[in-house]
Amino acid sequence: MQPTHRRALRATVLSLLVFGGIVNFLDRSALSIANTTLRADLHFSATQIGALLSIFSLAYGLAQIPAGWLLDRYGARLVLSAGMMLWSVAQMATGLVSGFASLVLTRIGLGAGEAPFLPGGVKVIHDWYEVRERGLPMGILNASTTLGQAFAPPILTLMLLRYGWRSMFVVIAFAWYPVYKENGKENGKENDSKEQHGRSAAKQTISFVTWRRLFRHRTVWGMMLGFSGVNYTAWLYLAWLPGYLESAHHLSLTKTGWFAAIPFLMGSVGMLVNGVIADALVRRGADPLRSRKALIVFGMVCSAACTLFVTRAATSAGAVAVIGLALFFIHFAGTSAWGLVQVAAPAHLVGSVGTIQNFCSFLFASVAPVLTGWILDRTHSFHFALIICSCVTFLGAVAYLTLVQKPMEEPHPNTPSF
Repeated sequence: MQPTHRRALRATVLSLLVFGGIVNFLDRSALSIANTTLRADLHFSATQIGALLSIFSLAYGLAQIPAGWLLDRYGARLVLSAGMMLWSVAQMATGLVSGFASLVLTRIGLGAGEAPFLPGGVKVIHDWYEVRERGLPMGILNASTTLGQAFAPPILTLMLLRYGWRSMFVVIAFAWYPVYKENGKENGKENDSKEQHGRSAAKQTISFVTWRRLFRHRTVWGMMLGFSGVNYTAWLYLAWLPGYLESAHHLSLTKTGWFAAIPFLMGSVGMLVNGVIADALVRRGADPLRSRKALIVFGMVCSAACTLFVTRAATSAGAVAVIGLALFFIHFAGTSAWGLVQVAAPAHLVGSVGTIQNFCSFLFASVAPVLTGWILDRTHSFHFALIICSCVTFLGAVAYLTLVQKPMEEPHPNTPSF
């Protein structure tokens, strides 16, 4: 493959992933934006709407495990295309249903269809980019998710008037399959012996026994527990940022929508900055695993400190600024956390390790919205919830620091637990 043609294909693949990431988070935000309209039209209670939101979360989290196995066994080309098709059909079907039971099915389909996307994107970047140049593409992919969160309210408010835009989602899936090849570096120049080994390993298939033995690795547990600290912070702000601004700083609904977009945009910047720094460190000879671990710990500790300062913010502008820094640093750390999967796991296990990490952190982080609401009902303040969030983030940094020490090796039957 000619270098120019290969670069063009890489740009196309990354563009499809970015567009898919934005659509992914637009789709999962749609029910929240249409909350009031749905309740009025279908006579749903708030409890039923809450159940629909939880059903998506549960389906998404549980689907992570089979998604990782499928990604490593059948490749990103087929699995991401199938996932995109499934979530597209489920989202389009949402506009056609008229009862609670049918909406439950569409939410399950949406969650299951979206599950392979981010771990699959990590696997794609691993296969198409050298270790010294993966940071920026990973930052760009991650940034697409926070852009989706930031732009969801204004875009989806307009899109509620019609459903024709959903047909674009199917185009992504059809475009993905013919463009993507399982190993983008197969015919490219390669100088890294570890990467050369990774390419041959990527052609292997993964058995259930091999997948199960991943849990014997100390590094895997470090990534699972550490990334839980990243996602706890991200989910708390995703779920409660508008409510916090309205309750603690008495902003109107209109102002809240615009103010809430700022921290998520700062999170996107954090992802891009991390990608640039991670690549620069590796190019200068830094060990990929140690440099990414250092960036993760730095970002998480800074985010934890910023979340503590949120409790002291006297004005809405100050609160938005400090929350923006908290999201900047947590997404800065999260981008390197996904990069860590690429350098810590054997090439043919990247998908599985990524989904195991995401599955654990997703279940743990799902506690954040519920616990925060419970604390708010009893204390009428976000103060204690923010302190807990800061502590959880810090403990996640400790998990990365103490448990992630070296890259994983191929699991063997006699591998000890730790």
